[in-house]
Amino acid sequence: MKQTDRKKGSEQAVEKRPFETLEDFLKEELHGFVVGAGMMALSAMLEEERTSACGPRYQQDPQREATRAGYAPGELVLGGRRVAVERPRARTMDGREVQLPSWQRFSNEDPLHRRAVEQMVVGVATRKYSRSLEDTPPGIRVRGASKSAVSRRFVATTRARLAAWLHTSLSGLNLAVLMIDGVHFAEHVVLVALGIDETGKKHVLGLWEGATENATACTALLTNLRERGLRTDRSILVVIDGAKALAKAVREVFGVRALIQRCQVHKKRNVLDQLPEHLRPSVSAAMSEAYLSEDASRAERLLRNLARRLEAEHPGAASSLCEGLDETLTVMRFGLPRPLERTLATTNPIENLVGRSRYLTRNVKRWRGGSMVLRWVAAAVREATKGFRRLRGYAGMPKLVAALTANDVKIDGVDHVKEVA
Repeated sequence: MKQTDRKKGSEQAVEKRPFETLEDFLKEELHGFVVGAGMMALSAMLEEERTSACGPRYQQDPQREATRAGYAPGELVLGGRRVAVERPRARTMDGREVQLPSWQRFSNEDPLHRRAVEQMVVGVATRKYSRSLEDTPPGIRVRGASKSAVSRRFVATTRARLAAWLHTSLSGLNLAVLMIDGVHFAEHVVLVALGIDETGKKHVLGLWEGATENATACTALLTNLRERGLRTDRSILVVIDGAKALAKAVREVFGVRALIQRCQVHKKRNVLDQLPEHLRPSVSAAMSEAYLSEDASRAERLLRNLARRLEAEHPGAASSLCEGLDETLTVMRFGLPRPLERTLATTNPIENLVGRSRYLTRNVKRWRGGSMVLRWVAAAVREATKGFRRLRGYAGMPKLVAALTANDVKIDGVDHVKEVA
């Protein structure tokens, strides 16, 4: 017996293995019946459309505009793979192929691309893609579920989505808050911009890849957002993790319109990292007491007193605490409701998005350049946005909008809202 014959025999033996339970048998038989019935229904639809184009078989018709042309091998999309199907053909009297509507609809590869991306972002590896699909009944030839085929579809789809997303206009968004954070992948850093509109809804605005979270990369991201319609002529609250480079870039693009809030969690972490273990609990408690205070002046006084106590023995921690201290208390000066104030005092809303991106890209073992990083992050972010909810404390957004408007009046000396009215 030839090797190929032995291989076919082994495959048939696997297909005909006995079922372990009656439930397995019923599931397999039902699935096969449903798929088989669907294929028969499709064949009937195609034949009906060909009859509509060519007229009844074996009947003379001088008005006939097309004739039957036999069958040709073709493929349709079924369950995340391509399935071999005999395609009925018809030709016009001058020899042109007649396109059957059902064939065009069912041969569309968009569902294949969507299925590939969906499987990747939920954690299915390309090499395991075929195992995640439903089995097809015996006798149906399939292809398009291999590791390379799935990878090609994922690359093509995510590249097209990324290009379309990064050119989407932002002019229709009335944003009150802008959050920026970076996520690291190997030697690459992707800056993510999250916008929060005046009603508390979240919008992922854009991505930018760079080597580090430096001012150049952040300025490039903000410039891209501005070119796409992000308004920089009115005040906006910008929440960042505390990096000097990010603050510098924000001021370059927004100028005095940017009200910067540095993340209190990052500030506490930076200070504690420069202290010995035995001092960290007491310093952490002192900083928490200040940040939980409802009075910004009192909070500032407590923090500066803490810095003076640390200065002699731990000047690095004291310097870190004082650096940008005012900007860690920005939202406390707005008089916002407590839930909204605590939400906007940290980068937690965007940290959750970044964390979700890390989780969804956990199966990638090797990053092949910045383009691959951007495509994967864009796919992960798109998936994460499906679970977006309004900002915690969003009921207090009108007070934030009023505070931003008051800042514009202070800068310009004119109430633009009243002018428009």
